[in-house]
Amino acid sequence: MKVHLSKPIVITGLVVFVCFVALQALQPTLNNSPVAAEVKVPAEVKRILSKSCYNCHSNQTRLAWFDRIVPGYWLVASHVHAGRKVLNFSTLGAQPGPAQRAALFESVNQVRLGAMPPSSYAWLHGSEKLQPAELATLEEYLRDSTDLAPKPTPDSTGQKAPAVTQVRRAPNGIAFMPDYKTWELIGLTERFDNGTVRAVLGNRTAVEAARKGKVNPWPDGSALAKVAWSQNLVTPTVVEPGNFVQVELMIRDSQKFRKTEGWGWG
Repeated sequence: MKVHLSKPIVITGLVVFVCFVALQALQPTLNNSPVAAEVKVPAEVKRILSKSCYNCHSNQTRLAWFDRIVPGYWLVASHVHAGRKVLNFSTLGAQPGPAQRAALFESVNQVRLGAMPPSSYAWLHGSEKLQPAELATLEEYLRDSTDLAPKPTPDSTGQKAPAVTQVRRAPNGIAFMPDYKTWELIGLTERFDNGTVRAVLGNRTAVEAARKGKVNPWPDGSALAKVAWSQNLVTPTVVEPGNFVQVELMIRDSQKFRKTEGWGWG
């Protein structure tokens, strides 16, 4: 039995085919620039990064055959351009060691949170996803590459540093908030990439929002302080807070800080 296609269907099919072929010429540039300063990591860590991260976060992008077909190419190219702007392992090696570890620490967290790789990319690139053992290898590398200072011996001859009475405002206008010391504890975190422990403190508005689970978004007036101390090594398996490092302040005002997603930073 022969199937006879009507003339309109044939014409429509030809038009669609011609348009599809024509679209292949509309491909944004996606070049691999020379590798200027590749991230400095052990061979096994580099293998994992090359497999799971380099295609979008380096100058060594390797496209699969299906990545080269428009409109899929447009999506992949946008992922690569955006990924290189945020993190480029082909240039990260020019940064100091702590900065390299901090970038890798952020990457590990993005994977842990499920933000990386984006679902629109992972759908066709499932083989590039980090496996649990590979993620554990990256975390172990960050821990092992961070030197923790032994617990210091008290020195009665030490000089007290002069107090700072005025702190310069941050570019977005956030002034230092000395009352952060009276705020309540919301959580504790560890930065195993740089050997610090942190306490997240909140003002009354922030604490109430956290207790009620109303933090997406946080209400205006919420203020958070992230206080960091170095880690002192008491025993091979026990650390305690050491010297004060810094305090980071955040205040929520959805109107005043629209350009930074409703948060002011200091």
